[in-house]
Amino acid sequence: MRESRSAVLMIQGTASDVGKSILTAALCRIFVGDGWQTAPFKSQNMSLNSYITFDGKEIGRAQGVQADACRIVATTDMNPILLKPKQDMVAQVVVHGKPYADLDARTYRESYLPRAEVIVKDALERLRSEYDIVVLEGAGSPAEVNLKDRDIVNMRLAGWADSPVLLVADIDRGGVFASIVGTLEILTPEERDRVRGFIINKFRGDVSLLKPGLDWLEERTGKPVLGVIPYLQQLGIEDEDSASLDSKRAQTRRSSNNQGKLSDQLDVAVIRLPRLSNFTDFDPLQEEADVHFRYIDSISDWGKPDVVLLPGSKNTMEDLFYLKEAGLAERLISYAHEEKGWIVGICAGYQMLGVTLSDSGGYESSHAELEGLGLLPTETVFTPEKRTVRVQGVSTLYDTNAVIDGYEIHMGRTQYIHEIVPPFQIAPHLSTDSGESIETSLHPDGAASLDGRVWGTYIHGILHNDDFRRVWLNEIRIDKGLSPILEGLRYKERREAAFDRLADHVRAHLDMKRIYEMMGVTYPKKREGF
Repeated sequence: MRESRSAVLMIQGTASDVGKSILTAALCRIFVGDGWQTAPFKSQNMSLNSYITFDGKEIGRAQGVQADACRIVATTDMNPILLKPKQDMVAQVVVHGKPYADLDARTYRESYLPRAEVIVKDALERLRSEYDIVVLEGAGSPAEVNLKDRDIVNMRLAGWADSPVLLVADIDRGGVFASIVGTLEILTPEERDRVRGFIINKFRGDVSLLKPGLDWLEERTGKPVLGVIPYLQQLGIEDEDSASLDSKRAQTRRSSNNQGKLSDQLDVAVIRLPRLSNFTDFDPLQEEADVHFRYIDSISDWGKPDVVLLPGSKNTMEDLFYLKEAGLAERLISYAHEEKGWIVGICAGYQMLGVTLSDSGGYESSHAELEGLGLLPTETVFTPEKRTVRVQGVSTLYDTNAVIDGYEIHMGRTQYIHEIVPPFQIAPHLSTDSGESIETSLHPDGAASLDGRVWGTYIHGILHNDDFRRVWLNEIRIDKGLSPILEGLRYKERREAAFDRLADHVRAHLDMKRIYEMMGVTYPKKREGF
């Protein structure tokens, strides 16, 4: 435990998806590389892409990733409030990793935000007592004038923490100088004083051509441009939410149009549900050399997939109803029965593959009961209790006995209609905050067809397990008449290397000495001077 409070630095943006989360992760790894014990913090996050902590609590995925960048165990103090959109204008409010209530936007703003201030301040103080540096991430833009009076995530938080603020703008979307100057104009004089400099992100081109604009910006605002970060291709670190997913899909389409599917690649398609969640389940597939990855929005996008994946959803019943209305449910059934296609369902997708889904209590939607796709012998009943837990175990699918891990986050409880051999045997991956594992007994998870073409699981991150993923892909390759690949992607090793690559890239283009000075931290690190 530290005797004094840590140094702080806050990253805010001119808009959503300007790269705040990734830059925060980069700075976290830079500070760790310089020898400082570092932690991330985002007081309030809105995302359907969550992360399960070591003790089975739910936080925003971005803060889990940033904790990984810091090489520390993620805790709910790093994201004490998580908002998970559930319906139009309604979100599930998750407080310190546990569901608190479903609130509409007005009720949350008027009734809950004043109470949230204490929760946010306490969480930040605990982190500041435990770490040398805490990197704070804002949300959206600090210039939302209709929200500023009860803000708990941008400038008011910077004031509570007495933190310098770096303002990030995305030049790739255009209007970078207007977005920076416009943001400053909306801020109060005190808030403007907190902004100590700018970072221009996602630059493509010759930076010398940008210099006249940078000089103008510094003269106009009296604040320095601390760096112009070139766009980094194939980042290799998972994105936070659907805003970045849209950008990723556009890049995938451009790549597909330019290169097309190679003859020895598998065409892997994910159905993009309206309420899709935890899309990072599929990140390893986008890195595999023998996979042509794409999303399906409608029947017209179907094409000739070698395998179709049904992802997680924040509202399983509503998204199942969407599949039926869009004709995708009928197409999936035909694909499985008539074309002997390969289908995988994860979490909500697993539930949809069953025979029936019941929600008589209205815990997720207004549909009391819906017929599933009938491709697996299961039935699911929704309950008010959410199961959130990290798991580990083995896969018996394809006789692999591969070691697996991942996490569960769902409200439904699924039962088998008749006795089957489950594809996975798992147990809660319980551990202490030091990372020491606690042994528990195994229990079955998921269901699979007898030929292994169709299977489902509650395990998010199942495809991040390199050995299992390669065996599964090779089964499909052999079925398609392609040779198996013996050595595939080692995703977890590549991800760790990606953090170092990102940190080196950002460090090379940021004035780190000046940033350390803004925080009041000695650079390079000297313990006796801090």
